[in-house]
Amino acid sequence: MAIFSSKTIKNFTDKLSGNVHELVHRSADKHVSLAVTGLSQSGKTAFITSLVNQLLNESAEFPLHFFDVVASQRFIGAKRVNQKHLHIARFDYQAAMAALAADPPEWPEPTRTISELRLAIRYTAKQGVQQYLSDAATLYLDITDYPGEWLLDLPMLDMSYRQWSESMRDLLYQQPRYSAAEAFLKRVEELSPFAPADEALLASLAAEYTELLHQFRNQHGLSIIQPGRFILPGEHQGAPILQFIPYPFFATLDDSAYQKADPSTMIGMLQARYIEYQQRLVKGFYKKHFSRFDRQIVLMDPLSSLNFGRHAFDDLQRAITVILESFNYGKSNVLSRLFSPKIDKLLFAATKADHIPSEQHPRLLALLEQLVHQAKKSRNFDGINMQSLAIASVNTTQQGTTDYKGQPLAVIKGRSADSDEVITLYPGAVPTKVPSADNWPESGYRFTAFKPMHSQDDHIPLPHIRLDQALQFLLGDKLR
Repeated sequence: MAIFSSKTIKNFTDKLSGNVHELVHRSADKHVSLAVTGLSQSGKTAFITSLVNQLLNESAEFPLHFFDVVASQRFIGAKRVNQKHLHIARFDYQAAMAALAADPPEWPEPTRTISELRLAIRYTAKQGVQQYLSDAATLYLDITDYPGEWLLDLPMLDMSYRQWSESMRDLLYQQPRYSAAEAFLKRVEELSPFAPADEALLASLAAEYTELLHQFRNQHGLSIIQPGRFILPGEHQGAPILQFIPYPFFATLDDSAYQKADPSTMIGMLQARYIEYQQRLVKGFYKKHFSRFDRQIVLMDPLSSLNFGRHAFDDLQRAITVILESFNYGKSNVLSRLFSPKIDKLLFAATKADHIPSEQHPRLLALLEQLVHQAKKSRNFDGINMQSLAIASVNTTQQGTTDYKGQPLAVIKGRSADSDEVITLYPGAVPTKVPSADNWPESGYRFTAFKPMHSQDDHIPLPHIRLDQALQFLLGDKLR
């Protein structure tokens, strides 16, 4: 006879009384919570918008060929339904589509805070008990959208203030960060750590550090930006909880004096604010939103990283490896679905595949595999199903060929994000393996960014590249 602890019984009764319908859906394996993971400019908003658009507007004119439930003509339809968490904003699908339908069309506003959406996907079951119980079955899909920068804070949960400061020190003394941060580091070195706390001075230093983080991201294409909420503060803009900095000079401190320092000192206040940030914002975000994911797609933009140089590519690789350590992976079963969901399918996607000719997509995929090699190696131990794809959530270009020295050359045509003009170009060759820093091309890489070409009707599926394959991998087994 199985004996359950009082904690297990309480968890069960709490979930049962809290949401019976969701418990039933999970136990019947008819509920999926999808984690859409990606850093700034990786294409999260475009991906979510296109995924919803494809399911709401699926038609024979623009079929999702590789999505089995559609290809086998078992797809009935999808619609948005009420989300579970009423205190969280709805993902603004209408605003995103309005941007794509504008004249000229524009990209939707990037993610700045947390939002959710829930889709009900109606289909005809072809196997299992469901096919005998009714003419149609329903899968509920939950998607949570949040700024990618906030993900970068998750590793801070396992770091003391001293450990985090030393981690940031290692980064700040490396190029290209050091050239930008040199004056800031000298200013911090001049602090008297055990002097009385000066809130105005800390606010000034935090503002300077925040500006550095913006430079690291926007001017150097770096990915490891901590704390992430410094550059996307949301409702905490101007709050003291965002007014602290790393202290890179712990080696000069007396450890006993540091341990005794209270918040009335500079170093004590820095530590206190770090702990408050860690526990209130980072831990709160993690507990609320990272305990229920079943499936995950990790979106990356390798082409933009190449444009910034080898340091940006390496930084993205480290960021992805670190971020994935914060998710819960493993094979799913009835008990885990009910009480402790685990991610059992993980899709790595190189976005903006439309920025290069289709013949180069295998090269982009090889580049992606290099990016995620370490992350995949770690996840293999968890025994989960993984796949990699080169995708474009919204296809912005047309493919073509031109004659170059008597030979056909694959080119693309699209609306340049910089000039707003329609251009035709050969974007250059995507390397299948990133060159070492010593062998980096002298002229670098110059992959062009594009805007949507044509205004998009809300009732016509968005043009895409391999989104149907992404849907099949993430949801296909749930729609049988």
